[in-house]
Amino acid sequence: MQVHYHIVDANQAGQRLDNFLITLLKGVPKTHIYRLIRKGEVRINKKRADNQTRLAIGDSVRIPPVRLADPKTPAPITATDVETILDSILYEDEYLLVLNKPAGLAVHGGSGISQGLIERLRQAKPYTPFLELAHRLDRHTSGCLLIAKKRAVLLKLQAQWQDASTQKYYQALVHGQWPKRLNKVDLALATHTRQDSKRHIVTKTDGKASLTIFTREQAFLRASLVTAELRTGRMHQIRVHASAKGHPIIGDGEYGDAELDKALLGHRPKIMCLHASKLLLVHPITLQKLCFTAPQPSSWEPIVDRLKSLS
Repeated sequence: MQVHYHIVDANQAGQRLDNFLITLLKGVPKTHIYRLIRKGEVRINKKRADNQTRLAIGDSVRIPPVRLADPKTPAPITATDVETILDSILYEDEYLLVLNKPAGLAVHGGSGISQGLIERLRQAKPYTPFLELAHRLDRHTSGCLLIAKKRAVLLKLQAQWQDASTQKYYQALVHGQWPKRLNKVDLALATHTRQDSKRHIVTKTDGKASLTIFTREQAFLRASLVTAELRTGRMHQIRVHASAKGHPIIGDGEYGDAELDKALLGHRPKIMCLHASKLLLVHPITLQKLCFTAPQPSSWEPIVDRLKSLS
């Protein structure tokens, strides 16, 4: 196996380095790809780059030797899976679609997950030649997810993400009574890589600036329903900000509190109560202002009923 160099073409320009490598090196675990980037083994025009570096036409990307897993054809999804995916679509035209992602389904395969939502969607819509995620949601987060149906549209949507012209709102059930006056959380965030190579987000004064606007919508005796507006799009931002303020999200297995969950509900819920409820953007082609909403998941109902019964 030898080092080789890949020249970025027009179809690949604008992609983040990590997404480009995940697509190019199919079969290589994402954790290994991120490790190669961190160690400087992947270079752009002979210079080190981080995973969020955007590629430009003509860039020379150094690809180190990697061992690819044996390619396997993904198992076809069932008719029920197809129906579930298609029923989750909130909006679709020839340029993009928005769907209501169910909790527990990763947006793409990898790291032990053979098929994510995007792979299932491609099987459910075999005559749509281009389907790519315009952004991501955590595996255990439900709600509005935007998919591009053309490369040019994907680049325009990603540009909206970068200039913060897209507005994203989430609903969350959190422990404790969220203070009415606690509207702005602007704790800087940084990525910490654990010994198992998984990324964990921490608050850090010299981290990346991060801002979430919280609004308490409903107060229960021992919990609250809040709306969170993302002003920046850091990884796990809402989850870390809520936890840092002493109000972890119910059911959050990484930044939450298992003992609080059990004390409140009598068990650890299988879902995380974070939902991408509203998405506002400008259509990249028609320039029409669009607003999409996803209803609160039905899986929240027994949790809300429990909270009401304790109030």
